Amino acid sequence: MKIDKELIKKIDEKIKLEIAKVDELEEHYSNLVLNAFREYRVSESDFYGTTGYGYNDTGRDKIEKIFAQVLGSEKALVRSQFISGTHALTTTFFGLLRPNDLLLSITGKPYDTLDEVIGIKENPSSLKSFMIKYQEIDLVDNDFDYEKIASFLKNNKCRVIEIQRSKGYSTRKSLTIDKLAKVIKFIKDIDSEVIIMVDNCYCEMTEIETPTMVGADIMVGSLIKNLGGGIAPNGAYVAGRSDLVSLVAERLTVPGQGFEVGPSLGINKLFFQGLYMAPSVVASSLKTSIFASALLEELGYFVEPSYNEARADIVLNITFNDEAKLIKFVEGIQEMSAIDSYLKPVPTDMPGYTSKIIMASGSFTEGSSIEISCDGPLRPPYIAYLQGSLTYKYGRLAVINAINRLTNEER
Repeated sequence: MKIDKELIKKIDEKIKLEIAKVDELEEHYSNLVLNAFREYRVSESDFYGTTGYGYNDTGRDKIEKIFAQVLGSEKALVRSQFISGTHALTTTFFGLLRPNDLLLSITGKPYDTLDEVIGIKENPSSLKSFMIKYQEIDLVDNDFDYEKIASFLKNNKCRVIEIQRSKGYSTRKSLTIDKLAKVIKFIKDIDSEVIIMVDNCYCEMTEIETPTMVGADIMVGSLIKNLGGGIAPNGAYVAGRSDLVSLVAERLTVPGQGFEVGPSLGINKLFFQGLYMAPSVVASSLKTSIFASALLEELGYFVEPSYNEARADIVLNITFNDEAKLIKFVEGIQEMSAIDSYLKPVPTDMPGYTSKIIMASGSFTEGSSIEISCDGPLRPPYIAYLQGSLTYKYGRLAVINAINRLTNEER
């Protein structure tokens, strides 16, 4: 099928209601963010930050109070000293867990990048090397295995339960807040002391509520994804119960000093501005995903989620069942990126992954997922994971170009 103006017009009409829902979500979060900025009286003097130890950094402290309020949490740790979401997750694990504690994942195996952190793959610096035990329970039909969870908790004392909301490089669905709320209540009724930790990467501002609003004790996310708004150059956040976030702060910095140290080194303005732009940027990403879903479905491809399904994150799975098509689509996204558009993505080995990865990332910030990116492992069923973009119009242009590459190849 040729992608012409009539087809695009048909798709735009088809997705009109879903786009309107995203506009309402954007307005909700815009109000939340703006009210928090006003309440904490953000001013230009908060942009400049500190050096050295980072004592008395009023801008950094305001950023953390604003993040906590927007996310519905008691406290938040928001730092450029976190180099990635994986680093923030690792710091949180080591902050909460002690030797002989048990970590349980109830969403199966986490991201490949955590294999050596946990000790699934041997590493002398892993949780396992500190005698921290690990078990996992797989999802069943894209939902939690309540029977196995109940049985496990009744027979084992668990310190931390980890829930990864987004799908990673898998074919399962990302987990919506309603599913999260249900399983959290279920777990707390069995063991009220267990700490429920949510990996919230890719999921911020995609639904009205957040994990800590529905009972999660602590959650983690990267700032080169949703909440950085395409402006934050690095960093991550940890938010939740005050006592737990304080433990993570002391693991990141120094026991006894925690939140009080850590210079912002001039990054405060970018964190403020990134969060300010995040509602609009996440909305653009969701709209791009909806548009791509509808157009690819029209052309006979399997996508997840569908254009009119509830979205729990900014990630769209596109199943090609063909290595060449996966590569061609990713190349098409790179061609319509602002940065490095002239380069051709090449499948390559990447640290933490077992398969070669092909990745389009024409981003202003290296590795940013919210700007526009598309990647996937070179293994069956050859799925592309599309994320972003900063504006809906840029996203549409990239998606149309990538699909044109596919349709031209098929002729």
